[in-house]
Amino acid sequence: MSKIAIFGANGTIGSRILDEALQRGHQVTAVVRNPSKITTTHPNLTVTTGDVLAPAAVAAVAKDQDALISAVGGGDGPGHLATIKPAAESLVAGLRTLGDAAPRLITVGGAGSLRTPDGKQVWDAEGLPEFLLQIMHAHGDALDFYRSVSDVRWTNLSPAALIEPGERTGSYRTATDDLVTAADGSSRISAEDYAVAVLDEVEQPRHLGERFTVGY
Repeated sequence: MSKIAIFGANGTIGSRILDEALQRGHQVTAVVRNPSKITTTHPNLTVTTGDVLAPAAVAAVAKDQDALISAVGGGDGPGHLATIKPAAESLVAGLRTLGDAAPRLITVGGAGSLRTPDGKQVWDAEGLPEFLLQIMHAHGDALDFYRSVSDVRWTNLSPAALIEPGERTGSYRTATDDLVTAADGSSRISAEDYAVAVLDEVEQPRHLGERFTVGY
């Protein structure tokens, strides 16, 4: 059993990571801006408030944890640009104050920077709306920042091109920087199986200091 803190635990992805962690018997601290939005109750769950953009708050939450997971989002495109990379910088700054006692950091990333079979990147596809490009590049900027960090144990997990609520199968395939696609060319993962991959990485670290991705 691990002690895990989750920023953004009430979002579409964060809530599923929360549920998966509890189902596996971990002790979980859900860190949200509005605790009333967490309706889950469990003996192993603690709900607290915290600001992911404040390094001191990050450090306070992360102290004595085994893993810190960030599933924060920004809503629309401008919101992501204002949140995702600043959150990455704050998370790293907060963990640095804990030195060797800092927990692992696992963050929800984006699919935009993944390589497609034609050698381009997902965000190079024609016709993508501006708000989606902003979301993709916000995650790409955060990933570039993480790749400059060597003194914090980080992992960034990019979803498939399509992630949405669905079925928990417990099965997925992984890659590092290449989009995971099915035989028909589609690239998808349920939010439930994405959460499975996050907790698998918590329990059996395989991607320290790198980005990886999951899909069917």
